[in-house]
Amino acid sequence: MRIEDRNNVRVNERSGAPLAGAAATMVFMHGFGCDQTMWRYLEPLFRPHYRTVLFDLVGSGASDQGAYDFDRYARLDAHGADLRRVIHAVGGGPVICVGHSVSAMSALLATIAEPDLFAAQVMLAPSPCYIDDAAAGYRGGFSRADIDDLLDAMDSNYLGWSAGMAPAIMGAPGQPALGDDLMNSFCRTDPAIARHFAQTTFLSDHRAILPRNSTPALIVQCSDDFIAPPSVGEYLREMLPRSSLHVVDNVGHCPHMSAPDASYRAIRRFLDGLHL
Repeated sequence: MRIEDRNNVRVNERSGAPLAGAAATMVFMHGFGCDQTMWRYLEPLFRPHYRTVLFDLVGSGASDQGAYDFDRYARLDAHGADLRRVIHAVGGGPVICVGHSVSAMSALLATIAEPDLFAAQVMLAPSPCYIDDAAAGYRGGFSRADIDDLLDAMDSNYLGWSAGMAPAIMGAPGQPALGDDLMNSFCRTDPAIARHFAQTTFLSDHRAILPRNSTPALIVQCSDDFIAPPSVGEYLREMLPRSSLHVVDNVGHCPHMSAPDASYRAIRRFLDGLHL
């Protein structure tokens, strides 16, 4: 099956003039339990000057559900490899990649594996490791027991877990419809795939690869995010070469949905400063 069909790839040509010297294409990679529709508040803001590419991770949205291989996708490298295939399929790089949450790490793996495909990377609410490591002085936000409890809750009652966790993950006080939107997205995901992807996500640790990145990176963290607390953004800024950190005054883990204008401005400033 073509990658364009397997991953439900959608390409939007820019509606206006390109920015002088800018990389022409932006690729958006959604996070856990989501699909490409979650970019509908942020991605259109870039269309006047960029060709944009949206796709669904295998096992999510309108992707080919049958292509989800539990052995292959037990590592984030597999989603990173899919991203590289998508980029090649739509014309190659270098592209600007915007990844949310766990997909920021999948995109980082892809960037390290094939740096010529990437002009810049934008990481929205990323985390290289979700579990605290007291010995290394690292605070990821969760204990291993917390993660085990989360996975057990998904096993026992996935729909109930989705109803409780989605509003907490979204945050966005005063915008309850966004929490409902995320809950519905969780509920559309096959529970077995969601549980497997959650385990892959929350037990991953990519701290060791951070110094290997050579592509300019913007880290966008929310000021109040229990999934990826501000300390994680500071750690990434310290460990990622050629990176900068922008903190959005926002509650929740999805700034592209609950604070799209602030996220756009941060990304725009970053890209303008690179003179791509």
